[in-house]
Amino acid sequence: MQNALSIADEAGPALDAGESARSSFTALVERHSHLVYRIALAITRSPQDAEDVAQETFLQLYRSGRWEAIDDQQAYLARVAWRLAVRRHKPRREAQEPAVEMPTLAASPEQSAMDAQLEAWLHMRIDGLPEKLRQPLALAALGELKLVEVAAVLGLPEGTVRRRIHTARQLLKQQMLERKGGKR
Repeated sequence: MQNALSIADEAGPALDAGESARSSFTALVERHSHLVYRIALAITRSPQDAEDVAQETFLQLYRSGRWEAIDDQQAYLARVAWRLAVRRHKPRREAQEPAVEMPTLAASPEQSAMDAQLEAWLHMRIDGLPEKLRQPLALAALGELKLVEVAAVLGLPEGTVRRRIHTARQLLKQQMLERKGGKR
C-alpha cells in the first residue's frame, strides 16, 4: 500500500499541514492501514480493489483535515472503508478461481491441495451468503473489530449483528456437514 506521506503529497494544498500534522497522519495510517485493508478485502474480495479502497479512505480523511478530532479512529476508519468498499463492490455470481498460495514446507503437497480446495470451497460459500449475512460475518471474522464496532459500521443494533453472524455460521456449518456427507 502507498505510504502515508505519498497520500499526504497527493492531497496537495487541500490541507496546509505542518511537520507535526504530517507525522500525526503518518502514525494514524501506520496504526490502522492493516485493518482498513482487511475490511476492504473482506467486502471486495479483490486485493487491487481493497488497496484502492484503503488508499481512498486515508486520502479522504487527510483531505478533510479532521483525523485528530475523531474520538474512535478505528471505528471511524472501519465505517468509511466499509462504505467505500460496498460502493465499489459488484457482486459476482460466477465461481472465481481461488488465489493459489505457496504451500508451507511442513505440509505435504496432497494436504496443501486439500486445504486450498477446502478454503476455495468455503470462500465460495461465504460469497454465496446473502449480503446481510456475509458483511457482518466478514467484518467480525477480521478479529480486530468488536461486535459493538461491527454494529456501528453497519448501522445496525448489536443484537441484529449477533443474530446475523450466528445465522451465517450455522448455514456454513450445515453446508460443511452436507459436504462431508454427515448430516446430523
